[in-house]
Amino acid sequence: MAVLGVTAQTPVTAPENKYTPAQDVQLGREAAAEARKQLPIMNDREVTAYLDRVGRRLVSAIAEDLRHPEFDYTFEAVNVRDVNAFALPGGPMFINRGLMQASKTEGEIASVMAHELSHVVLRHGTAQASKATKYEIGQIAGAIAGAIIGGRTGTFIAQGTQFGLGTAFLRFGREYERQADIAGAQIMARAGYDPREMAAMFRTLESKGSSGAPEWMSSHPNPGNRADAILAEAASLEVSNPVTGTQAFGRLKSHLTSLPRAPTTEEAIKNPQQRTSSPRTTGARTAASVQAPSTTYTEFNEGGIFTVRVPSNWREIASATLVTFAPDRAWTEADGQTAFTHGVQFGVGRNETHDLRTATEELIASVAQGNPGLGTPSSLRNVTVAGRRGLQTTAVNVLEQTGERETIRFVTTQLPDGNLFFMIGVAPEGETRVYQPVFDRVVQSITLIDPGR
Repeated sequence: MAVLGVTAQTPVTAPENKYTPAQDVQLGREAAAEARKQLPIMNDREVTAYLDRVGRRLVSAIAEDLRHPEFDYTFEAVNVRDVNAFALPGGPMFINRGLMQASKTEGEIASVMAHELSHVVLRHGTAQASKATKYEIGQIAGAIAGAIIGGRTGTFIAQGTQFGLGTAFLRFGREYERQADIAGAQIMARAGYDPREMAAMFRTLESKGSSGAPEWMSSHPNPGNRADAILAEAASLEVSNPVTGTQAFGRLKSHLTSLPRAPTTEEAIKNPQQRTSSPRTTGARTAASVQAPSTTYTEFNEGGIFTVRVPSNWREIASATLVTFAPDRAWTEADGQTAFTHGVQFGVGRNETHDLRTATEELIASVAQGNPGLGTPSSLRNVTVAGRRGLQTTAVNVLEQTGERETIRFVTTQLPDGNLFFMIGVAPEGETRVYQPVFDRVVQSITLIDPGR
């Protein structure tokens, strides 16, 4: 059916953005190069040609006011079975084999690609990063790649400004998701695809449920009544030069079925060259005394992801994946990591299981990789973190260098997208009575910020 409706289509306006389109291109190019090093790209002519054909058709249908001539659109297949796709600023797009195999029609593949393309042309990644004014382009391309690659075993990737800025480019709030749904439906119609297939595809993805939901859904939260909103928009659109025939799609599906079974993303990146980023809590003791925690507290906003209040004499030390608050003389930096003896550390970990207990246990195992003297934690107990269900436990760590003992507190909860938000508090065992009330107060001060509001 060529004509779906007669009402006016919804206008979509790109949000404010402090970055230039050329900077989008630079970011996307650098992050894509890193992704290609770590992900199993399918050098398969048939698959590549198919995606390029669909992608070029969609690009040609971008609205005139959203065109960016400097953008370089590329479409690559990743040989993993996770149902996912992602696009980077400036145009690089990666489509997982699992998403292609889960699609029932070419229009369903095109619908996810059109949604991702809309994030690119609306420049949502750099628009979201514009909120983090103190970091520059050169600091964040590697963090974007880390957010792409992820994986849950021993790898914890954060969100926010330089505190894991990478996922700011890939995980959006409800308003940006709504815009991408609407603009994507409009691109589909102009490209000859029935936008109602986008609603069908998203219903299929959501029907898998939270425990088995595909990765795409965790990074693209439902803005509310998603399918109904897409269908309402479809009623206002006319499909130009409808795509007909299913031969190419049928050949693609048959070809993919004939290939060896694809691994998961996590399986694909597990190799000796794989670089992981695990929280590291301890370092060599300094002989100088560490100042006691101040009784006054200062609030910090970490990249629009969370706020927290910490003792006023603690310093903020941000890295690409973690943010640490510690007093002077209680921390060191080595190999790009912050090691600390007193204070707290925050991060966000990819949680593929969407199970808080499992993710918490994986976090503790990750910390143990860098701290071989970490003892068995106490039983996990329920706590409240920012109004959400959380878990808490403590463990004793013995320093290899000196044999000194320290107490480590783990506090975790889940973000709305299912990922793990964590705090790690550290203090020498002999100072536990001083620091535990401080950790309690820090935890009570945490607020999680919903970027969709």
